[in-house]
Order: sequence, then structure tokens, then C-alpha cells
Amino acid sequence: MLTIGAFARACRLSPKALRLYDELDLLRPARVDPDTGYRYYAVEQLEQARLVAWLRRLGMPLAHIRQVRALEPPAAAREIRAFWARVEAETATRRDLATFLVDHLSTPPRKDTHPMTGTNPLELRYAARTDIGLVRAANQDTAYAGSRVLAVADGFGPGGAPASAAAVEALKFLDSEPLTAGSVLNLLEDAVQGATQAVRDIAGTRHEKTGDEVTDDVGTTLTAMVWTGSRLALVHIGDSRAYLLRDGELFLITHDHTLVQSMLDEGRLTPEEASTHPQRTLLLKALTKAPAPASPDLRLHDAQAGDRYLLCSDGLTRAVPEHTIRALLTTIPAPDATTAALVAAANANGGPDNVSCVVADVVRGGGSRMRVQ
Repeated sequence: MLTIGAFARACRLSPKALRLYDELDLLRPARVDPDTGYRYYAVEQLEQARLVAWLRRLGMPLAHIRQVRALEPPAAAREIRAFWARVEAETATRRDLATFLVDHLSTPPRKDTHPMTGTNPLELRYAARTDIGLVRAANQDTAYAGSRVLAVADGFGPGGAPASAAAVEALKFLDSEPLTAGSVLNLLEDAVQGATQAVRDIAGTRHEKTGDEVTDDVGTTLTAMVWTGSRLALVHIGDSRAYLLRDGELFLITHDHTLVQSMLDEGRLTPEEASTHPQRTLLLKALTKAPAPASPDLRLHDAQAGDRYLLCSDGLTRAVPEHTIRALLTTIPAPDATTAALVAAANANGGPDNVSCVVADVVRGGGSRMRVQ
């Protein structure tokens, strides 16, 4: 048996830390003297103490360390891998925000004018469309396109339709707000808080037909963009998606918040396995009634004339291959015709889910604007 001082030196933890870990049931001493209360540790506990110290250096919360310590080594390794994947994802989000702030504070304001005439700022041409599909009994999607706000939400649960509608409605005030690139992320974050509260309100209402309280598994995804005149601010939570078509290349600019995507990120699944995984629709993040709201991804994208953006629910991406989506976005000029073709392609492949999409083109001033619901 080692005294607490000797054990602390051997495992390179302080006696104070060891006392804390004892209180938190992270690392109990092998024996406590009943008269003096002095702690004694077994040599075999050194490996456990080092594991706790290493996990603390990773930044793992103490409550999470307690869970990891209770696992067998292979399961503990998987849990540590999953924890680190989440840390890297959160770090990537903060890195994007830091990059924006550095760029915003060190770059003079852009003047979005035509290089020859000094006129015609950038603006959007847009269309939105939502369809029930061929299998579902109701449409729980919401799609919206306005002069500044583009949004797609995919509701789930007994109150999924009003939840998705309420989340999008909470963003619509930004269509009439004076916006700058410097303020839009803060405004968008506030709007998402409003959307979260709207979903919670839906979860506390009564179902129209049954009278039952709508509280079981109610929520919605939300993928939206807000136009500032030179940039698009993106907010994203869930597995709806946003794509950018630029110079003929299609780029996915959101990251799915799903169990399967996290397993892909960790190398535990191949893309082929992910496409047929039985839990591929299980969300890790969404707007729900949970007391601790999940944080969405927020970032800014510089826009260029000629860019085309697509926002869509997973009813499109699960039914239509990406190469077909790219071909339709590339070959059909008008946004409203493009949304119609995308919905038709999903339904031609069985229409297994509600499908919604928003297409927005960045053009020089003078292009016509439109909205299709």
C-alpha cells in the first residue's frame, strides 16, 4: 500500500486531485484509516490514476471520465475516439468563426459593384418547393425563400409539421432587417434561439385530432442562409443540407449531425456501409424540447456572381444521387424549374419521404426574383 503522497508522486497527480477524484467516485483509495481518515492506494491503481490524468489532459469532463472508467478497454477506446471526434467537430466550428473574425476585422468593406460600371450590386434569384412524396401520409417539411432568408426544415414526431413551420417562421423577420456581415451571425443566433423556443411551444400543445399532448420526440432540423448583399450566413442543425455549385463543381457545405456521420468521421463505417445502416436517420442534433439546446453550426460564405446554392431536406439526398443533383443544378437555368425537377427526380425514385428544396442564384442587380411554395 502507498500513502497518498507516495501514490501522488508515482502517478504524477497532486494529493488535492486524488482527494477530489475520491469525492467524485473517480478513483477510490484502496483503504481509508478509520481513525485518521488517511487514504492508502494499491500499486495496481496506478494505471487507473494515469488513465484519469490522461483523460483530464484531453479535456474530458469528470462525469464522462467516470463512464469511461467503468467500461472494458475496447469499449473505453471507442468512447474516447467518439469524444475526440466531437471535440474536433466543435473545434472546426470555432476555427471557422475565428477565420471569419480575422477576415472581418482585417479586410476593408467590400463594394459589390460591377467592375465596369460601378453599379448593379449582387442579389439573389430564388425559388422554394416542398412535396409530400409518394409514401408519407403528411408533409412535415417546410421550405421558404425570400429576398434575404432561405430555409429548409424537416420536422419529426407527432408535431413535426408545426415544429418545422415554426422554426422557419422564427427566421423570417430577417427578411426585413437591415443586415451587415458583421452583425448577421449574432442576429442569426438570436433567431435560432427563437426557433428553439417555438419548437418547445409546439411540444407543449395538444394534438388537433387526438387531444394528446405533443411531447414525444418532437423536433425539426433547420438549414438556413441569410443574405447580406455580399455574403451568405449559414445556420445548420440536423441532416438537411446546403450545397454550393460554383464553376460547375458541387460542394457540400454542411455536415450531417447524425449517428452514422459521426461513425464515418471516426472511421467506424465506410460510405458504402453508411448508406445502408439501419440507424442512418438517427439524429445527434436537432431543434427539440430538450432543456439544454444543441448548438447549431454557424458560418459565413463569401458569394460570387454565378454561384448557385441548394438547401434541401434528406428526402432529396436519400432518393437522388449527388451526380444527378449536380446535373440538374447545372443544366436547368431557372430556380423554379430546378426545384420542380429536383422534386420530380426524388418522386421518380420512389418518393420515400417528404422532399423540400430551395435554389438560389447569386446574380448582378436587375435579375428577376421569384418564390415558389
